[in-house]
Amino acid sequence: MCGRFTLTSSASELSALFDGLRFAAFPPRYNICPTQPAISVRSRDSHKEVVPLRWGLVPAWSKDLKIGARMINARSETVAVKPAFRSAFKSQRCLIIANGFYEWKKEGRVKQPHYISRINEHPFCMAGLWESWTDPSISEAKPVESCTVLTTAANEIMKPLHDRMPVILAQKNFDLWLDPNPNDREHLESLLVPCDSSELRTYPVDTIVNKAANDIPECIEPLKFLF
Repeated sequence: MCGRFTLTSSASELSALFDGLRFAAFPPRYNICPTQPAISVRSRDSHKEVVPLRWGLVPAWSKDLKIGARMINARSETVAVKPAFRSAFKSQRCLIIANGFYEWKKEGRVKQPHYISRINEHPFCMAGLWESWTDPSISEAKPVESCTVLTTAANEIMKPLHDRMPVILAQKNFDLWLDPNPNDREHLESLLVPCDSSELRTYPVDTIVNKAANDIPECIEPLKFLF
């Protein structure tokens, strides 16, 4: 599962990740929550574009925006057949950029948050899907573009925390994932596997991250003492 994540790299760092793709300057985010914008990359007219997508996918056929709060994650094993995701999986795939994500482990009566990032602290891309939805109850309503993060089975470093984790794609697979043209389903699904545990690190952080309003650097600082 992925319920909160961060994006703290600069626009120039992200540009380097995508071979010069231009990113506008933005403030670092330490606690990105469902329904908030997630900086993503998708393919349009054979070109990559950077776009903020509302986190929590709203299918085009939905009658209500609220459904998105339940669609922040999609299981990679069933994404090709689930009614809410199968259309987007065919041609509306995206990359959701992050520097890390949070997971909560139950320890006694409390849930201890942990932060997971790359060992080198570099940004990475989670496999995502996007949709465009227009409120059918409002005439001339503006489309809402939203996204979901694909998840897979946990790797060894994640298993003590949770049995699921985001699909973190290797840079060499970015173009294949973004290609909106029909692709071999089995080939795409073969990308949706856990990343190597050796790439990641995890450590406990303060429960201040539990509050969505706390979008501050202290959210990712290692917790020095556990009681």
